[in-house]
Amino acid sequence: METNNTSKSSDNSAKKPVRLLSLDALRGFDMFWIMSGEGVVHALAKATGWPVFVWMSGQLHHTVWNGITFYDMIFPLFLFIAGVSMPYSMGSKAAKYGVNHPHLLPSAAKGEIYRSMIRRAVILLFLGMVVNGLFKFNGYENTRFASVLGRIGLAWFFAGIIYLNVGTKCQILWFGILLLGYWAAMEWIPVPGYGAGVLTMNGSLESYIDRLLLPGRLHDKVHDPEGVLSTIPAIGTAMLGIFTGQFLKLESAKWAMWKKGLSLFVAGLLLIGLGLLWDIAFPINKRLWTSSFVLFVGGWSLVFLSVFYLIIDVAGFRKWAFPFVLIGVNSIVIYLASEGMIDFQHTANYFFGGIISHLALNWQPVWAAVSVVFIQLTLLYILYRNKIFLKI
Repeated sequence: METNNTSKSSDNSAKKPVRLLSLDALRGFDMFWIMSGEGVVHALAKATGWPVFVWMSGQLHHTVWNGITFYDMIFPLFLFIAGVSMPYSMGSKAAKYGVNHPHLLPSAAKGEIYRSMIRRAVILLFLGMVVNGLFKFNGYENTRFASVLGRIGLAWFFAGIIYLNVGTKCQILWFGILLLGYWAAMEWIPVPGYGAGVLTMNGSLESYIDRLLLPGRLHDKVHDPEGVLSTIPAIGTAMLGIFTGQFLKLESAKWAMWKKGLSLFVAGLLLIGLGLLWDIAFPINKRLWTSSFVLFVGGWSLVFLSVFYLIIDVAGFRKWAFPFVLIGVNSIVIYLASEGMIDFQHTANYFFGGIISHLALNWQPVWAAVSVVFIQLTLLYILYRNKIFLKI
């Protein structure tokens, strides 16, 4: 992030943690597809019939069970980005105490971080239930407690606990334990009435644990994609982000920024390959958040980040990414708003509906979808200009 240079504050500003513009832009790119981007692509596919838009439209749907689409990557990419941010936020706290890693902080400082982490996790759990319809309460049995935001809060929290208490080598060990342990449990622990290693919606251990432990309503009646057991490998997704953040923060003459970017790209390809190999024995499955899914999507997350990092932070091409930055710096706001708190389509119709009604009939849905994007970006721009950011 650029800062104003003054003779009085140059020494202090040099010590401030650098905010990666590419990270904000990638977060915005990720959120764009679920806030309104998918609607534009679906409308374009229907209006034009062009193969590229038809293919993109197909990628903007969740896979039914095994396998993966781009849409399946949006959630874990967001969690990965949350992990990348952690070494920057906690690293600044460590720097104040003159230590190079948060696990070396004194107990009092760690206690302060713990309280902040618990607060954030609880808020995300609550907001996740709000998105699920908490305020439209229709009985305890019809209330869904698991949520996307809740999983982000929990996985980020437990990954943070590991990062805050052990060094890098032990973090890697924990990462391996989480993924291998989850795989072993799913394969070897028998489910009553199904046996062990049955990776179906009804028969998987993850689904059984959901039915056993999750109160209220499950997303799919017998299974919840944000369930209890599958939160364990989701912690691994956040930890991949933490590893990446630590690497990007590394200050060494051997690691120029362009080398870091290329290294992330290569590491991403390796993880994609490992994920595909593990897929043979433990299928890539977003709803079960399988260990192969963690590696495969983690690899793609590294590839996406490396491209954004090389273009924006290394090469300095920034202006094109501004719309994504607007989304990325207020991602929770636009997520909550898009999940039903604001009717953007109604607002867009009010301003643009009359004009759109005079256009070619098959293109009206396209321009209606584009108008929603315009309204959302206008709101985010107003918040940005007034320096209003929702921080959790």
